[in-house]
Amino acid sequence: MTNLVAINYSAHKHLKIDIAKTQEHSATQNMLPVVVAEFSQVSVQHPIVLAKSGETGEFTLTALLGFEQHENLFSKDGQWQGVYIPLQLQRQPFFVGDIQAEEAGDYAVCINLDSPSIVRDSAQNNVNDIQVLFTDSGEDSDYFVKMKQCLGYLLQGEIENKALIDTLLALNLVQPLSLDVTFCNKQSSRLNGLYTVSEEKVAALAPEQIGRLHKAQQLKPIYTMINSLGQLYPLIERKNQQLVSVHD
Repeated sequence: MTNLVAINYSAHKHLKIDIAKTQEHSATQNMLPVVVAEFSQVSVQHPIVLAKSGETGEFTLTALLGFEQHENLFSKDGQWQGVYIPLQLQRQPFFVGDIQAEEAGDYAVCINLDSPSIVRDSAQNNVNDIQVLFTDSGEDSDYFVKMKQCLGYLLQGEIENKALIDTLLALNLVQPLSLDVTFCNKQSSRLNGLYTVSEEKVAALAPEQIGRLHKAQQLKPIYTMINSLGQLYPLIERKNQQLVSVHD
């Protein structure tokens, strides 16, 4: 559940966050939105693909975490098992409000009060991963400043993501990703509804088009997406290891 409220000092000065429990938010997600700025980190462990919204028909850039709905092969006992934690998970349980705050260009920072990371038991106060939002003097804590920066990266990332997706569509570089996988227990899975970048069409672009992509700093993320598909094989191995451990 999501119960978003705008953060203010008087209402939330005593609020505490258990960082270890923020990772529970991804436990049942088989895809996680990512932004172009983190492609290099994400691509070392996840395939980066395009997913189309069933409601709007718009594409989003996502990291693939599992082969089935609600399957996250990078989550174990609510804890993230990957080397890099994507920004969408790092920023939990904070969100950017839909309405702007009073100062022009600023946004309301909200928190999900239904998040499992909010400390409700005083016995948790001695845990090392507990963080506060405000200092005793009423200033933002270092932790809260970092979370605001993370939200800022995601806001900027939405702009860069849209620009990249618009370019891919304009150059007709998007193609469906169809993949049939058979796991060690003979169970099969088919990936449908996902898209990727056509390496052949990128290679066939005219030199001036490649030059424009390079100038717009979009050529590297395009090839990063293409190369990240190699992470499908380690993802299959994660699934196989999970299936083996279940039957041991």
